[in-house]
Amino acid sequence: MIKGWLAIAPLALVVAAPAMAEDVPDFEGFWGLSWAPSVPAEDMVEALPPNTVMIEDTGAAEFPRGEYGGLILTPEAKAHAEVWRSEDDMTLDRVCLPPSIVYAVQGPFPFEVHQTPELIVFKYEYFDQTRLIFMDGRSAPEGLPHSKMGFSVGHWEGDDLVIETDHISASTITNNGLDHSDNIRMIERYRLSDDGAKLMATQWFSDPASIENNGARWIVWEKREGEHIYPYECDPTFALEYGAIEE
Repeated sequence: MIKGWLAIAPLALVVAAPAMAEDVPDFEGFWGLSWAPSVPAEDMVEALPPNTVMIEDTGAAEFPRGEYGGLILTPEAKAHAEVWRSEDDMTLDRVCLPPSIVYAVQGPFPFEVHQTPELIVFKYEYFDQTRLIFMDGRSAPEGLPHSKMGFSVGHWEGDDLVIETDHISASTITNNGLDHSDNIRMIERYRLSDDGAKLMATQWFSDPASIENNGARWIVWEKREGEHIYPYECDPTFALEYGAIEE
């Protein structure tokens, strides 16, 4: 896995005209996280903007308290993280609140892709969240409220699907006290492996309110035929069980 600073060329954000379905890769289907070791594709890493650090928290593992994978916290974000306690989020009124896509995309839960030339839908098992990626070049409507999934527009760069997302509600980055603001921007690049069995992605994000550098993740999913998304159905009474365990 690549670590440290990446002094590389900026990612172009020009939105191309929507391509016809037969001209682009088919991402349709069910994708589950790959647990096999994987080296990031060199050209996908080179497409990340400068001043970016690749953090390694993909999957079920999470950073311990005080560890942020090389992200440099602003003084305000650091002060918040230092007083954060996991039990504050494990209450009846908070335990079923979903995180934003910034954290959710790297987790161990699977997702489905439904693809058309004008719209791509990502259906996540995690907290039953659904994400719309508009492929028609539109801009966010005036006054659009922020949400945990944000507003996503996509375009094709060759065989890569590039998605830019904003209007994301404030939430967590690393689930250990480092929170992002509602001004965070996220750019993802998705690509099929040569055999079509894997979906590879870089996830980049920038939020000057919380981090002084930029963050990125490398994520790989495997295609699984015949599987489907299960309802998440979060039960808030889990918070009571958590409290009993902590005691």
